[in-house]
Amino acid sequence: MSNLRVNMLREFMKENNLQAAVVMSPDYQFYLTGFRALIYSRPIILFITFEQCSLIVPGLEEVHAREHAVVDRILPYYEHPEKANIAKTYLEVLENELKVQEGSAVGVDMNYTPGKIINEIQSVKTTVIDLSVQIEKMRSIKDEKEITAMIEAGKLVNLGVSETLKHCKVGATELEIDAIGNQIIYQTASENYPNATLDLLVMTPSGPERSILPHVYSNTRKIQHGDVIIHTRQVSLNGYRAELERTVIIGKSTKQQEHAFLAMQKAQQAALDFIRPGVKASEVDAVARGILREEGYAEFAIHRTGHAIGVSLHEPPYLSYDNDLVLEEGMAYTIEPGIYIPGLGGFRHSDTVILKEGGNLLITDYPRDLKDLIF
Repeated sequence: MSNLRVNMLREFMKENNLQAAVVMSPDYQFYLTGFRALIYSRPIILFITFEQCSLIVPGLEEVHAREHAVVDRILPYYEHPEKANIAKTYLEVLENELKVQEGSAVGVDMNYTPGKIINEIQSVKTTVIDLSVQIEKMRSIKDEKEITAMIEAGKLVNLGVSETLKHCKVGATELEIDAIGNQIIYQTASENYPNATLDLLVMTPSGPERSILPHVYSNTRKIQHGDVIIHTRQVSLNGYRAELERTVIIGKSTKQQEHAFLAMQKAQQAALDFIRPGVKASEVDAVARGILREEGYAEFAIHRTGHAIGVSLHEPPYLSYDNDLVLEEGMAYTIEPGIYIPGLGGFRHSDTVILKEGGNLLITDYPRDLKDLIF
């Protein structure tokens, strides 16, 4: 898997006369080598040439990298004096690798590479070319193994949302109901997926003031009667993600809440029905946005209709009004048109869908109707 991906990147390097590539994004590194580490203050660099694929790692990650990274070489740097004579910094290792390359041009994932490293590259080589667009293009089409992994992640996110929403009630805090879903996911993953890694994203902003914040940490606010709540979950299982979000109302809904909810639901369903290989990303956004405009909510629809998903929380290409990319089979998207109305609340459902020529594959499944989402 990984060698094929690295070779695809080498084709881009060849076409652009690049002698080497420096890849800094942890998600890109995982996609190309299968390796991911917890990164704090010590950089990890994937260094690719036509001959070798190397991983520059801090000494405390050396064993981990040798066991899990699909690369030709591990090049460690050390911070303890016993091995300081080998290499003390990542810049020292990188400079040595750059100097042995004959050409003057190096590819870099500009979106994620710090200026300090770009300056280092430019001090040794004269030209830096962005690799990000090419790697994102490669990542946008999921293969069967990736799709299978996302389906399994979808099972866990479905379970987590279902369990959480059973416990949405007046007096519970946002954090408390998050924890309920987290616990069932951790327990089920531990029972069914030996030696698996798990990463959870969850947020449950509640009430008219917090639910209009599209991205906000859950806190200790207690749920109140009449609250609108947007419950969001992503589960990453062995590196691949699925997302599920539902808007719920606590107690009896008002006419204003019902109107906004139904407009959002109608927009999401229209986008789910419309999206398929061969249509433009902007057309999917236009379908959802057109309904919200008709219902009087255009000014409150402040973000795109969806984003690609796989290894990262959000991935391009995006379902935005200004993206005329033609969608292809194997792309994976969240469909999540949202509206955020001050004084009333936020309204957003999200589902994860894999695009297929013979009919899309929806990997999240929880009721979307208002009658099922009043607690």
